[in-house]
Amino acid sequence: MAVLLIATLAPRSGFYTNTAQAREQPVPFSHAHHVGGLGIDCRYCHNSVEVSAFAGLPATGVCMTCHSQIWTNAAMLAPVRDSLATGQPLEWKRVNSVPDFVYFNHAIHLKTGVACVTCHGQVDDMPLMVREHPLTMDWCLDCHRDPAPRLRPPSSVFDMRWKPPRNLEAIQAALMTTNDIRREKMMDCYACHR
Repeated sequence: MAVLLIATLAPRSGFYTNTAQAREQPVPFSHAHHVGGLGIDCRYCHNSVEVSAFAGLPATGVCMTCHSQIWTNAAMLAPVRDSLATGQPLEWKRVNSVPDFVYFNHAIHLKTGVACVTCHGQVDDMPLMVREHPLTMDWCLDCHRDPAPRLRPPSSVFDMRWKPPRNLEAIQAALMTTNDIRREKMMDCYACHR
């Protein structure tokens, strides 16, 4: 019985799914500071998120837009300065990823009204980025079975502190219709496994 319990619970544990664990990065980038404190929009660093499957990771030039002027000699930014000097890109380690056999497209989720916080959590409160949710098949299917409660106006998907309006359910129903979001399409294996 204990073996069955362990076999069932282990794959759902934070140890297995890497939730709530910060990965070592070339620079200890704080989303709490940059997004929460300074109000930098997700798209500034993740500039392909609206047009491609991959959100993109910040190039050295993005960092240096500000850091060529401020914190220019900070020790923690030495890897950024070295990257600029050598032309070698920073090697960021992805925190949120799905297996290679899963097709995921950021752009389509954003266009239909799935906000960044839905999958990534309140990154504006994270001193170091962690995986908020397990991103397992079960977790994704929960949304695909009933997407409406997770939708918001696409113009608000990047708003970390968005407050739902009183008519949210009507907005969500309209988004389901306008974007042709149908459960049977979303539950088809081909939606994620191509």
